[in-house]
Amino acid sequence: MKQQHIDIIGIPYVPGVAQGAVQHGGVANIGNRILILQQQDIEAISEPPLGFVVVEGAPFSHTMIHFMSMGVPTVIISEQQASLLKDGMLVLLNGATGQITTQISSEVVPEMPPVSELGKPLATADGVPVSLRASVRNQEAAKRSRLEGAESIGLVRSEFILPDDGSVPDSNFYTHAFGQICEAAAPLPVTIRLLDVAADKIPPWMATLDGVSGTLGLQGVRLYGIEPMKSVYQAQLTAINSLSDSYDIRVLIPYLVRQEELRYWVDLIQRQLSKTLPLGAMAETPASALDVANWFDVVDFVAIGCNDLMQCLFAADRDRAELRNYLDPYAPLLWRFMQQIATAAEAYLDRIQLCGVLAQLPGVLPILLGLGYRAFSVEAKLIPYLRQTITTTNIADAQQLAQQICAAKESRQVLELLGLPDRSYQPFLVP
Repeated sequence: MKQQHIDIIGIPYVPGVAQGAVQHGGVANIGNRILILQQQDIEAISEPPLGFVVVEGAPFSHTMIHFMSMGVPTVIISEQQASLLKDGMLVLLNGATGQITTQISSEVVPEMPPVSELGKPLATADGVPVSLRASVRNQEAAKRSRLEGAESIGLVRSEFILPDDGSVPDSNFYTHAFGQICEAAAPLPVTIRLLDVAADKIPPWMATLDGVSGTLGLQGVRLYGIEPMKSVYQAQLTAINSLSDSYDIRVLIPYLVRQEELRYWVDLIQRQLSKTLPLGAMAETPASALDVANWFDVVDFVAIGCNDLMQCLFAADRDRAELRNYLDPYAPLLWRFMQQIATAAEAYLDRIQLCGVLAQLPGVLPILLGLGYRAFSVEAKLIPYLRQTITTTNIADAQQLAQQICAAKESRQVLELLGLPDRSYQPFLVP
């Protein structure tokens, strides 16, 4: 029987091309399949398939970030679109455009760009230096970051480093865990973000607390005065102290909003460290991002957390799949806001690092380069793709593109400028 022709445009998520038979669910014998699953099923996957098709995924959620860390071509689609894909159907999946089609190409599927040379300086086509750093949560990811040519470990997600028995971690636990990451990454510098507990990433050792309810509730440093969070973040500082003589470590303080709050935590943490280490702060709300230029009176560097920043800006929970349309990375208003931040902090852009999913999505990195951003902390497996984008981008062209995008009125105009299908992202929830 002739295979039904299917041509689906979903949300592009992880670049790359995969060609093979689709399979709905399952965890066995998936190495030569394009796997269709719900985002919560990722935890059960022990070996990567050819590609992922995620049904009703939330692109900026912590769960979906795990898909990104695997580096497998990934597209997000709706339930209705998923119903068109039958087990065994041969398809071509393009994670950069969001297309899933039964129009199979006879051409060889493109491979991942080659691994970059360790220590090789990264620059745009016209010679402007750019820094690609890696976001990691374990020793394996730190090792891969070094092999993929990361300039440094830009973000250790310490809240995901947990004792196997679910107990409250102490300084001995963190000394061992952080030490493994630093050793795997050596000689790269390592930035450790202190405990960043939030509603969507509550560790098993933490009891339920009122007020831990997303970006408008208790999270990050707002929890540091409450036990056991207070003891745990202090245990992290003790571990960092003991490792700082052997490794190049920087400390990042999560979820700060106001200048007064920033000064308080910087002073307190400096007093708990036995030596002077570079200290940074995360700006993850519109208020903090707009005040970043003033933060350099207090800290050495700033990391802008684009995921939380976007959910605050668009008033949409990043972990709720039904709200994913609102967190639109191609919305002109987002780019005008990013332009406003870059203009206000122009003198400090070399000390600002962008974290989160945004820079890793198709077509986005040249816009950010055009606005003046030069440092990005990303998933290690995507570094070769992003490096290829950077080395083929001319800053003058990127600046012109960024200006055109900031002047646009609607997302479809941005998608057109980027050469992406205008069906990739819908800007709001349609009844």
